Amino acid sequence: MGDEPYPECRAQELFDEFVSATTCRAVLRSFSQLCEHLQLDKSSAERLLYQPIKHRLNYWRANALWAKLDRRAAQPEYLRARVCSNTTCVIIGAGPCGLRTAVELSFMGARVVLLEKRDSFSRNNVLHLWPFTIHDLRGLGAKKFHGRFCAGSIDHISIRQLQLVLLKVALLLGVEVHVNVEFKNLVEPPEDQHRHKVGWRMKVSPTSHPVNQMEFDVIIGADGRRNTLPGFRRKEFRGKLAIAITANFKNRNTTAEAKVEEISGVAFIFNQRFFQELRQETGIDLENIVYYKDDTHYFVMTAKKHSLLDKGVILQDFADTEQLLSQRNVDHDALQVYAREAANFSTNHQLPSLDFAMNHYGQPDVAMFDFTCMYASENAAMIRQRHGHQLLVTLVGDSLLEPFWPMGTGVARGFLAALDSAWMIRSWSQGGAPLDVLAERESLYRLLPQTTPENMQKNIGLFSLDPTTRYVNVTPASITPAQVRHLVDTGEEAGLSTHCGDIIRLFNFICPLSRRSLTEYSPRTNQLLTWCQEQTCGYRGVAVKDLTTSWKSGLALCALIHRYRPDLIDFDALDESSAEENTRLSFDVSEREFGISPLTTVEEMLCVGEPDSLSMVMYLSQFRQLLRDSPSALVTPASLLSRLGLSPSRKRNPKVFFDSKRRSSLRVMSRYVLLLSVCSSVCLSVCLSVCSSVCLSVQFAVGCSGVCFFCQKRVYVMERLSAEGFFFHRSCFQCDFCSSSLRLASYAFDQNEGTFYCLHHYDCRLSTAAARRRRLTASDRATSHRTSTVSKQCVCYCQCVYVTVSVGESREVNGCWCKYV
Repeated sequence: MGDEPYPECRAQELFDEFVSATTCRAVLRSFSQLCEHLQLDKSSAERLLYQPIKHRLNYWRANALWAKLDRRAAQPEYLRARVCSNTTCVIIGAGPCGLRTAVELSFMGARVVLLEKRDSFSRNNVLHLWPFTIHDLRGLGAKKFHGRFCAGSIDHISIRQLQLVLLKVALLLGVEVHVNVEFKNLVEPPEDQHRHKVGWRMKVSPTSHPVNQMEFDVIIGADGRRNTLPGFRRKEFRGKLAIAITANFKNRNTTAEAKVEEISGVAFIFNQRFFQELRQETGIDLENIVYYKDDTHYFVMTAKKHSLLDKGVILQDFADTEQLLSQRNVDHDALQVYAREAANFSTNHQLPSLDFAMNHYGQPDVAMFDFTCMYASENAAMIRQRHGHQLLVTLVGDSLLEPFWPMGTGVARGFLAALDSAWMIRSWSQGGAPLDVLAERESLYRLLPQTTPENMQKNIGLFSLDPTTRYVNVTPASITPAQVRHLVDTGEEAGLSTHCGDIIRLFNFICPLSRRSLTEYSPRTNQLLTWCQEQTCGYRGVAVKDLTTSWKSGLALCALIHRYRPDLIDFDALDESSAEENTRLSFDVSEREFGISPLTTVEEMLCVGEPDSLSMVMYLSQFRQLLRDSPSALVTPASLLSRLGLSPSRKRNPKVFFDSKRRSSLRVMSRYVLLLSVCSSVCLSVCLSVCSSVCLSVQFAVGCSGVCFFCQKRVYVMERLSAEGFFFHRSCFQCDFCSSSLRLASYAFDQNEGTFYCLHHYDCRLSTAAARRRRLTASDRATSHRTSTVSKQCVCYCQCVYVTVSVGESREVNGCWCKYV
């Protein structure tokens, strides 16, 4: 580095030019000239240019900036810029979030290469800043680069100005910025690694650019909604039709313009008179409007469709939003008039002139877009591994989570995601286990959409890279390593299929007439199959390809249980060849811990060539219904049953009695949940009528899941109950002593006799035969129901059954004294 004397005046002039540069090209040019004057070769100098520049430029204006950057760099999480010194990171996109990520990685000592396909910052739209964002940018010296930054009560900044501030900080910290370079795709490491080890690379345009040959360890997608990084699935959030209009007018910074008050956000519901007067005077009908005064006069509003049609902005009404707002269906001249009228009225006609600022196309900066649909990535990061080389891939900014502009959350949550990603890269660089790194990142990502200024840590002065300084309730274990196994792409397994051709066999066992219902049923079974594949991905010996044969070995069901309750099953100890033991274990654990009774027997599961499709769909749907929204760390018997409003599952020892509330039927309730989830698109009555109308020639043996344990008649899937390994009709499940109907959560079972009892009469099973009541036959029960006078519902004193008695009666029914409800 040296301390040779340099022409101080020229260096100071170049630094001033760099600080005051107002375009991307001017910033890059002035910084290059400054480095050249200070005899710093950016291609061969130390990775961090900050220290050499600081030592060679002794300038009072620069010293104030150095003090702020030194204070930030001294945070313990950075380990004096050594924590990521052996990591090379590529960032796609020079938006605010991409640049903020680059700055953070530079503080940690990483080599950061940033790619931007344009060489200009032209987005005039204004961003709302949360208090922590303002504090964060001030700590990076934003005030030194932009003197008007958040002066007084101002809490916003234009996107273009924010990009310029962060670009200057990034350059000083040694970030390699390449403009007019477009990322195309990733290049996997070659298979031959013997002569020379070659890691992950990328293909960019132009193909002659030297970054094509660069190897890197981490790549970060910050290129907005389009997101060119493959492998990330997106969730769509669709709401009511919302059409937004943004307009930027030239700000000449006159006295008259300075007197105009900003509108931080006015919605129709809070100021109906304003919007009614606007509609009466101009014909413009809005839902809300915001006005910020920055480099431009920035207006953003939500317009109602009928108003745009009446004013001729939209030429023709279409049901499809994309077609409605297509360029050929919009009159841009009418749009400019519409925006100008709305801006003029909302500022009480105080702006002296409303000339549009120009966008990067050289056209008036007014735009209309749809934010009915917003997208969010399902996951924040993933790992790709090929031929011994791992690549950490992550997203930030709009690529990760699109903002809802009326809430002003975009840049704030974008900065939080940038810090969270940097924290993940820090753990990665320190040798953290890949699955642990991904699990922690996904845990933090779950907090992001619900984060607001009100529910963050209050002392923003203590905010740092560490998530615990920013979030209130950080629970890194909310996502376990087992849950993120599918985020490690080794290239050895095919991607998860979202289609299920095999499910076409679902109702074939009934009759061809039911296939019409299958058309409606398939989408839900597709979702069930995809969910099962995601939950069991990565487990040894488990490859879920359908909802039938893939589950015969019992391993898949054991893997599903282990995913959420690893304490119940030691998956590593299971033997793939022991299908009967695995299946029996999974059935027993499911019934004991989750209250999910099997819909078939272990023997049937193993003997038939293909398990019954409908039974498997119903059985697996119960798991999905109970588990799909619950992080694995939170899945316990109590938490599962609390979702049904119930207590933990009953003990099989009948000596332990429940109170009246805890006798609520757990398995009956879960069966109702099952039917709602599985059969919402297929009419239950249709299924049953189809089943009952089919004459099956197959004779079922006793003990088969298709035969009732009590009456020995056929029992169909939709009306089947199961307990203690037996299957039966709902109506046949009765106490052996008093013939009262039993519920699955309140019965007792005598294993020696193979009989079921209500809890009240379990102790009476040893009574003499004369004392025991004769069980009613089917014909007796039918006669009883036809002749009884039903006028009041009552409940048995022992609360084992609901019966009906005549008004004014209180009599013994089935051996129990009853009272009115």
